Amino acid sequence: MPVRVHLPFHLRTLAKVSSEVQFDLESPITQRAILDALEARYPMLLGTIRDHTTRQRRPFIRFFACQQDLSNESADAPLPEPIATGKEPFLIIGALAGG
Repeated sequence: MPVRVHLPFHLRTLAKVSSEVQFDLESPITQRAILDALEARYPMLLGTIRDHTTRQRRPFIRFFACQQDLSNESADAPLPEPIATGKEPFLIIGALAGG
């Protein structure tokens, strides 16, 4: 099964997709593998999720999988099995700030 990725509305608009995107990836399934595949297929997203130079997550972007915030986890750590098998989507969320 392909890996499923859910993008926030503004990134779906930029990438010109109407729903979640799917990729067939080799194991291990990691945040880095997903983001590399996403940016390769949708080059207009380069620099929107990760910094161009450091390849680090942008401050107002969060990553969730299986109801867990994985934003501060290693980009090379294997993701949970439900993500790897496509049962659950990898969520990229635009964080809010302010009060």
